[in-house]
Amino acid sequence: MSHLLRIALPDVPGSLGTVAAAIGVAGGNILAVEVLEQHAGQAVDDVFVEFLPGVMPDMVVSAVHRLAGVRVVWVSRYPAAGSLQLDLEAVEEITEDPATALATLARLVPRAFRADWAMVVVRREDALVMVEGSRGAPAVPPEALAWVPMSRADRLPTGADWDGWASTVAAGAPVGSPETLVVFGRHGGPDVLASEVARLGHLAALTASIRPRQTAGGD
Repeated sequence: MSHLLRIALPDVPGSLGTVAAAIGVAGGNILAVEVLEQHAGQAVDDVFVEFLPGVMPDMVVSAVHRLAGVRVVWVSRYPAAGSLQLDLEAVEEITEDPATALATLARLVPRAFRADWAMVVVRREDALVMVEGSRGAPAVPPEALAWVPMSRADRLPTGADWDGWASTVAAGAPVGSPETLVVFGRHGGPDVLASEVARLGHLAALTASIRPRQTAGGD
């Protein structure tokens, strides 16, 4: 079984090589690496690792943590090495059938952002209503109405007492309207990075440009 490790490390030459060597010694085989952020001398990378038989995730995490200035932010099972072109693949699939753009967006966002679920919500009178949702998407609580109107992609506040939302971090972006949002959530983290917020905003904007214009009163 392959796993995803989100690793924060010094943004200096040789740093990733040192991490890769530690993972290899601990019994992990790196399948792919995606650089998520580089800022103020630090980088954040997603590293897809396949463990050798008998190797447990905590063994690899411990080996990485022994390196100076390096920490594993998050580790989770992941069924296959993620494509480094997930956003482009999503846009291509949305383009194939613009009429179902919102449904396709909700289905593809969890994979593109390593999230547990995604949904598209629309304000209707005094409530946010889910019009499309991926598997596992929770019900939209009344308090979520405070998310709209939304002018740009951002992290979203969530409540621990919301049914199905405990320990969830979320981000959203407007899809052609400040009251139509695509939202994704992760149970227990990791925190949504600024680079992920930017990617979600771009993907939502592209979806809005691909999607046919709606008649008044319809979403």
